[in-house]
Amino acid sequence: MIPFLVTVIETIAWVLSLIIIANVILSYFMSPWHPVKRMLDRIIEPMLAPIRRVVPPLGMIDFSPLVLLILIRLIEYLLIQLLFAIR
Repeated sequence: MIPFLVTVIETIAWVLSLIIIANVILSYFMSPWHPVKRMLDRIIEPMLAPIRRVVPPLGMIDFSPLVLLILIRLIEYLLIQLLFAIR
């Protein structure tokens, strides 16, 4: 059961990371009103908004996606460690 849960946690973290990276890359090339960009924003923006309140953009650079990627990896690591600790 635990290997299955670890795989689920890793997969969710990987998919979220890909969505964040795709959203950042597409923000340079795609109109913010494009349906694909809007869909990605609807997924990512609720997670980025609290981070943006704490880490405001520095000039033209927004570090909130990077912080979110780090937080996702940290949460993934902690959840997996917790699963193995309660085993």
